Amino acid sequence: MIIDCLQEARKVLEIEAYSVLKLKDSIGSEFADIVRVILESKGRVIFTGIGKSGLIGQKLAATFSSTGTPAFFVHAGEALHGDLGMVTGDDIIIAISNSGETEEVLSLVPSIRRIGAFLIAVTGNRSSTLARYANNHLLVNIEEEACPHGLAPTASTTATLALGDALAIALSKLKGFTPEDFALFHPGGSLGRKLLTKVEDVLQVRKQNPVVQSGTSVKEALFTMTASKMGSTSVVDERGRLVGIITDGDIRRLLEESTDFLQKPVLEVMTKDPITIEKDRLAAEALKIMEDKEVNDLPVVEDGKPVGMLNFQDLLRARVF
Repeated sequence: MIIDCLQEARKVLEIEAYSVLKLKDSIGSEFADIVRVILESKGRVIFTGIGKSGLIGQKLAATFSSTGTPAFFVHAGEALHGDLGMVTGDDIIIAISNSGETEEVLSLVPSIRRIGAFLIAVTGNRSSTLARYANNHLLVNIEEEACPHGLAPTASTTATLALGDALAIALSKLKGFTPEDFALFHPGGSLGRKLLTKVEDVLQVRKQNPVVQSGTSVKEALFTMTASKMGSTSVVDERGRLVGIITDGDIRRLLEESTDFLQKPVLEVMTKDPITIEKDRLAAEALKIMEDKEVNDLPVVEDGKPVGMLNFQDLLRARVF
């Protein structure tokens, strides 16, 4: 029984994979024309459909929107009862219907024509009513559904989804859509945090800026670190400009030799001209610097003066990873 189940599952995957790959050789001038129309449009892309096709339309609207092409979904049934009021003459309607004969979708055509929106049909039948009435048509022609009875939309919906994704990404590429643009539309996601969080945002985690003068003793510098609960302190000159950094790791290494250094000025034991970052830089850049240089603390500067100390743990708390 389990073996039969696995065989059936593999068969479904083979059918759906074949249906998607077959599309690669079928797209051509019609696809390119649709890309051009959407690129030149001043309106939005509006997907419509019903049933499983409607669900695919919802997903594609989300994909288009998140990759730089403003889009939304209108259920064909709701559109028949007032939601067509969302549509303007500048918009592009992408109507999805495998048969091309879905009654609710066809009933929208006269109103879409009167509004003046551009109609693109996505069907599995080039001779269907919807395909004939549309301004342009994308054919999603499959040889068979993965359903053994040929009834449940399976390979057809998978292929439609893949073709819609191809259209969305082609548009995104031509628009020069960047990871930063993607993050702008996904501020709550991990990518948004990585690409939009700045160093100054992370500094708000603890708001610490341990600083000592270059003539301060190592012992006093250690007290400063302890008070700030940071593992290091910036060292500045008489003008307040950063000239070095001393860390608890530096002090531990010196302690292995002797304790004579504790009364010495930090100027004699500090790391001079340390690696720094400006507060308006992205936190992701700070993370890369700290990983590449294998440091846990990074002075944050503005006009050469320390304004904060960035700690690896703070980046972790800010969920920049």
